[in-house]
Amino acid sequence: MSPSDHTATPETGGKVVPLRRPRQRRRPPAKPVANPAAKPAPASCPPEEEPLGIELFQTLDRLWLSQRGLMTGGMSRASAALALFDWGLHLATAPGKQMELGVKALRKAGRMVAHLMASAAGPGAAPAIQPLPGDRRFEHPGWQHPPFSWMAQGFLLQQQWWHNVTHEVPGVSRHHEAQVSFAARQVLDMFSPSNNPFTNPEVIQRTWATGGLNLLQGWRNWADDAARQMAGRPPAGAEAFRPGHEVAVTPGKVVWRNHLIELIQYAPTTETVRPEPVLIVPAWIMKYYILDLSPENSLIRWLVGQGHTVFAISWRNPDEGDRDLTLEDYRKLGVMDALRAIGTILPDRRVHAAGYCLGGTLLSIAAAAMAHSGDQRLASVTLLAAQADFSEPGELALFIDPSQMRLLEAMMWKRGYLSAGQMAGAFQMLRSNDLIWSRLVREYMLGQRAPMNDLMAWNADSTRMPFRMHVEYLRRLYLDNELATGRFMVEGLPAVLQNIRQPIFAVATERDHVAPWRSVYKIQHLTDTEVTFVLTSGGHNAGIVSEPGHPGRRYRVGTRQALDRLPVASEWLAAHEPVEGSWWPAWGRWLAARSGAPVAPPPMGAPDRGLAPLCDAPGTYVLQR
Repeated sequence: MSPSDHTATPETGGKVVPLRRPRQRRRPPAKPVANPAAKPAPASCPPEEEPLGIELFQTLDRLWLSQRGLMTGGMSRASAALALFDWGLHLATAPGKQMELGVKALRKAGRMVAHLMASAAGPGAAPAIQPLPGDRRFEHPGWQHPPFSWMAQGFLLQQQWWHNVTHEVPGVSRHHEAQVSFAARQVLDMFSPSNNPFTNPEVIQRTWATGGLNLLQGWRNWADDAARQMAGRPPAGAEAFRPGHEVAVTPGKVVWRNHLIELIQYAPTTETVRPEPVLIVPAWIMKYYILDLSPENSLIRWLVGQGHTVFAISWRNPDEGDRDLTLEDYRKLGVMDALRAIGTILPDRRVHAAGYCLGGTLLSIAAAAMAHSGDQRLASVTLLAAQADFSEPGELALFIDPSQMRLLEAMMWKRGYLSAGQMAGAFQMLRSNDLIWSRLVREYMLGQRAPMNDLMAWNADSTRMPFRMHVEYLRRLYLDNELATGRFMVEGLPAVLQNIRQPIFAVATERDHVAPWRSVYKIQHLTDTEVTFVLTSGGHNAGIVSEPGHPGRRYRVGTRQALDRLPVASEWLAAHEPVEGSWWPAWGRWLAARSGAPVAPPPMGAPDRGLAPLCDAPGTYVLQR
């Protein structure tokens, strides 16, 4: 009741009592007046009741799919069949393409015959075809002499012809073309003469020189790897790179912890620091210490040495109990909670935020949502090998389509997460020559163990991903591309990248198979702010872990203001000459130019405001298996 519904009278002794309102008599509802001219309404069918076991049927589908996924290594047979049918049907109905392939086959046969005749006449014959850049399978001198040179040349010509067979078939969808081409390449790589101990001259020479001991050692290597994999132990040599002992050793404290993250604050090493701290947001698909490996190649240690107060997020390794964590949980409990904790330790300080890979995508979403609400806590945004536009996501898109997603969802639904092994297997297939077949030859045929390094050990220390979050991430970003098209909703409002006004420093790598550099370049299409774009040598990981003094490193850099003309990617590449060395110092100068005058270092945490240090870096979450 409202205050007007109460009164105090002499009869009540001055007490406040509720007013009694007179009862109102209810009128019976009026009867509808029949219209004799109106036609009777047709009898409608009652709505069909959902079967009581509808969820049981869906569960049965998921269980069936998850079991099929285990048998196929997580690959959708339906997706593969659709791609093969699309390609085969269009090739069968394209006589012009068939004639083109026939002509090319005859030409390649002629080149092969010419090479055979020239090499039979004497040494020094010119090859009929050169391997693709980066293909090192035939570098050994033994491949230059018959009959091994004949086998190598025949394989390379066949590989080139199959590329023509699987590409530019009229009518085939781009996705199906990529799938068929990928499958053909996997089959060809499997039957490469370099993978056969009887046709690989390097293996034959070593077997002859060692009396077969290399094969015995290769057997031991295989047995050790198999035992480690079955026991869930890291690969041989990884025990020499333990977080907190040999890697991830930059001094610091965990100053905040929630269910999803530990926030690490690193101890200063300079007398003064820049007033704006740096927040590192790594991808949740990896352990954060990719940016804090050994002391000589730690980006975090380098930043601290440049006079920055550095904070880093260390993600929890989720298990089946975290199956319902969402992408929004990662934004709130990750980026936003970290910013709140930093604001408690350093009140009224703006933050330089840097996101790596998926962490950069999450940071883009958070920055766009903050811009929409007028939150000005960010001083700048740095994106390291991170995509915001997923229209051209590279070969990883081979494993993402509606059919593949249905299978993946079923497998994750059963477990509650995406297993680390399944994700690692997908990445290995993308680079099968480097990560599968070359290892088979080197370690199991030649009997030579590749020396383990910190980056390889970190790569084996993989993580899981929650069911619901990963489904959202793949559907909303990869399949629907909601972020680039302005349809990604955060708390009921669109996270529009054009609203970001902070300067952006975007780094891409030349040989990135996860976030292709032309895809990363598109951040300039999506924002109306100053963007400094850097293209560095190396791949997705090695290009970012590119410390000063590392031999063979180079980068290109250019800055575009909001109103400047935006060149296409190839035009930008031609207009910017490479600079020798690491891109880290260029980023350091960029951060310094957007920071205030140095001040005294802050305390570790804020004990007086409820943020006392919890433990030493690297914390506890990074040690979870």
